[in-house]
Amino acid sequence: MPLPPIIHDDDAMLAFDKPSGLLVAPDRWDKKRENLMGLVHARFGHDVANVHRLDADTSGILLCAKNKTALDFLSGQFQSKTVQKTYHALVVVLPVDQAMKVVAPIRDETGAIPDTFTVDLALGEDELQPGRMRVFKKRGGKACQTEFRTLERFGRYALVECRPLTGRTHQLRVHLAAAGAPILNDRFYGVPEIELKLSELKRGYKGREDEKPLITRLALHASNLVVKHPTTKEPVTIIAGWPHEFEVALKYLRKFAAGTRPR
Repeated sequence: MPLPPIIHDDDAMLAFDKPSGLLVAPDRWDKKRENLMGLVHARFGHDVANVHRLDADTSGILLCAKNKTALDFLSGQFQSKTVQKTYHALVVVLPVDQAMKVVAPIRDETGAIPDTFTVDLALGEDELQPGRMRVFKKRGGKACQTEFRTLERFGRYALVECRPLTGRTHQLRVHLAAAGAPILNDRFYGVPEIELKLSELKRGYKGREDEKPLITRLALHASNLVVKHPTTKEPVTIIAGWPHEFEVALKYLRKFAAGTRPR
C-alpha cells in the first residue's frame, strides 16, 4: 500500500489523511498486518512517531511528530485535553421505540435527535467481547464525554459533528450508539442490516439487482484538528476533506432524502 496523502508537513509535524481500514500501529494479534506507522518508518525513519491514534475503520487526520521534543509537546496537549478534535459521522436515527431501549436515548419533542446534545458516559473494555467497549453506568470504566451537533437530517439518517472532550477507544461509536443514533456501517455497535442504497432514496429506482450500498465503510471521519505548534507555540489547524464515499452518500441524501438543516 502506498503512503496515505500528507496533509501537513513542516519542521516538527507531519500529518496524514488515513484511509478507512488501515491500522495506525501493529495489530496485537497479527503483527504482519500492514499499518500506517510501518509505512511511515519505512519512508521517513523511526524518529517520526504518532502522537495519537485512530480506529482502523475511522478515516482522517493522524498527526505525527518528527522529533522527541515535538512529540513531548504535542502529546502533552492530548493528555491535558487542550487539542480541538472534530469528527463527522453519518448516523442511523433509530425509531423512538428502539431508541428507548438503548443506554441513554436522546430525542427532542419531535422524536428526532436534537440540534445539539452531550453524552457523558463512562466507558471501559467489554469483558465478554474483547476488543470492544461498553458503557459503565455505576462503577468501573473511565470518564468520557462528547459534544454533538446535528448538521443535517435526512429521514432516518443524519450528518453529525462530533467533538470528543476525552480520548477513549471507540468513544464516538459507543456514545452515538448509546444515544440511539449509531454510526452507519458500524459492525460493532450499529445496525448491520441497514445499508444506505440509492434504491431506498430514489423513487422508481431502476438499477441493478446486485445494487451496492453508497457507502460500505464505517461512516466516521476525523476532519479537523487544532494544536499548538511545538516550535512557534501558535495554533495550527489541520483539515482532512471528506472521503469520496462520504461525498457520494451526502450527494444522494441531499438530492433525494429531503434533507433539513437545523437552525
